[in-house]
Amino acid sequence: MRRRARRSRPRRPNTSVLSNRTSTDFRFLPALIILLGLLLVAGKAWGQETVPLSSDRWNVLAGALTERYGRECLAGAAVLGDVEFENGIIEVDLAIDGSRSYPGIVFRFQSEENYERVYIRPHRAGLYPDAVQYTPVFNRVAGWQLYNGDGYTAGAEFPEGEWFTLKLEVMGTQARVFVGGATEPALEIHELKHGVSEGGLGLLSPTDQTACFSNFRYTVTEDLTFDPPPEVETPANTIMDWEISRMFPAPPGPRDVYPRFYTIYFAGWEQVTPEPSGLVDIARYRQRSGQSPELVLARAIVRADQRQEITLSFGYSDEIDLFFNGNKVFYGNSSYQYRDRSFLGIVGPFDHVRLKLEKGLNEILLMVTENFGGWGFMARSDRELHLPIKEHHRVEQVWATDSVFLTPETVIYDGERDVLYVSNFDVQFGQKSEPSGYISRLSPEGEVLELEWVPALNAPTGMGIYDGKLYTTERRTLTEIDLESGAVLNRYEIPDVDFPNDLAIDSDGTIYISDTRPSSRRDSRIYRFRDNEFEVWLDDYDVYWSNGLYIHDGELLIGNSGDGVVRAVDLETKRMRDVISLGAGVIDGFRIANSGDYLMSHWEGQVYVVSPEGGIVEILDTIGKDNSADFEYIKQRNLLILPTFVSNRVVAYRVTE
Repeated sequence: MRRRARRSRPRRPNTSVLSNRTSTDFRFLPALIILLGLLLVAGKAWGQETVPLSSDRWNVLAGALTERYGRECLAGAAVLGDVEFENGIIEVDLAIDGSRSYPGIVFRFQSEENYERVYIRPHRAGLYPDAVQYTPVFNRVAGWQLYNGDGYTAGAEFPEGEWFTLKLEVMGTQARVFVGGATEPALEIHELKHGVSEGGLGLLSPTDQTACFSNFRYTVTEDLTFDPPPEVETPANTIMDWEISRMFPAPPGPRDVYPRFYTIYFAGWEQVTPEPSGLVDIARYRQRSGQSPELVLARAIVRADQRQEITLSFGYSDEIDLFFNGNKVFYGNSSYQYRDRSFLGIVGPFDHVRLKLEKGLNEILLMVTENFGGWGFMARSDRELHLPIKEHHRVEQVWATDSVFLTPETVIYDGERDVLYVSNFDVQFGQKSEPSGYISRLSPEGEVLELEWVPALNAPTGMGIYDGKLYTTERRTLTEIDLESGAVLNRYEIPDVDFPNDLAIDSDGTIYISDTRPSSRRDSRIYRFRDNEFEVWLDDYDVYWSNGLYIHDGELLIGNSGDGVVRAVDLETKRMRDVISLGAGVIDGFRIANSGDYLMSHWEGQVYVVSPEGGIVEILDTIGKDNSADFEYIKQRNLLILPTFVSNRVVAYRVTE
């Protein structure tokens, strides 16, 4: 049966008896004063309980009772789980031999995964200011590398080969630790990270008898007072807007390649709240599955109104791979004893990297790997950073089809026939003996008119309309389709192509095709098809893993997913300019809104409105639910129509200009 640790209060005298006495009758007053004093003392004693370590109330998790320095004692770990301790005093006698060990008190024990802990480091006594340490434990991860310095660690000295008392006083979200008979605390804990909580009590030490416990007792009381804790101010320009992914097994060594777009899409992103210092304790949100190293992705999106350089200062435990706009810029290992035997791997903004922010959105992505001793990170800039502007209220879903398509990749509107065409990529095409992609016909109201209007296509992607023909890219060809009959008229072989993706057609029928080569190589190219012939029209260094294409005002817009920058190329001079940065992600769709602003999409699920001057607003985010692949926008209806790729639907949204 679980014992409720109740508040211990003195008994009160019967006020009705006192009120019956006359104001002049003082003969009982001295006896009453003595009695009240005895009751107060007795009341405080009632809150104290000694629990012999041989009691069957202890759940011994490791180790056993032994004899040390003339006493029966415990060497190991045990929990007093039948107590719900919130506030009060915990005391235990401790004997050490000075060896490396970490004996201490566990309190407010909720489970083996979550509790508070105070312990000592005998081998660092008198040498370092962390011989006494407080750490929270979240999801079995003791975060001692994350919590260091004032309020978490302190120096102390301990006698060896004899018994001394370790005392802990707890009230609300504060605590203090006393060593021996000292009247001043060795450590004052300003904030208990589990907040105000309650739970069992316990002891934790090695089982090798380098440290032993004896004479355990605790007192439940509300009569402890603490000074208000110091106010914690968030350092200037600290990044406080992070989201983290689910857990992944950590491959050994540095991880040099940005995660694939499927990984980003299915990452299970969750917004997290850093502590005032900027620290994100990952163990608050994720429970490790075993002893092997695991990692999470953490990302922050920052907005810059102009190009600028910043210095990013950051801390991490245990390893970090840092990517900026999809490119690796830093690797570090801060694991316990990684650099030398005394290296603890304490988290703080000790590492630095210079970053060149592009105008628009910029993504900072971390792979944070945990081995032992705390799982977390923090980051701050030497300049003010701006958050993305989000106006999701500007879109309202109008209709959505059922999941009847087969990886819908592109939607295009035929205004002459008032019909939508949907290319169905079918990611299983490599596993089938015959091409299984197709193009569908869909009404602007969401009715599927003909699911396999043009069948047996080899993974069709981008589409364009010119002179009564629909053009699409297959895996090696540019394919020409008659709009009236749906018949394939021609297939034009594209020379030396890797992955023909999107296409755009100018006013005279010239077709531009993006060749989305692997992101690890900066040799993507743009093909031009004119007079039934192909040429490599552009293979500039800044055409980097290009995908989405769109022609507007004599320029070809190119979505460069390799560095996250949308570029515009003059069709006559090939002069190139940067339009906006969208940060890391697959830049898939472009259209022009009635306002003259650009509409742009990340395949992973975001749609943006970008002004000609470079202002950027996110109007939709469906990551993890729907993709926003190569979309269409019908100006007359203010209708944004998204092919959702993974979820096999087409979804339409009304956009407020």
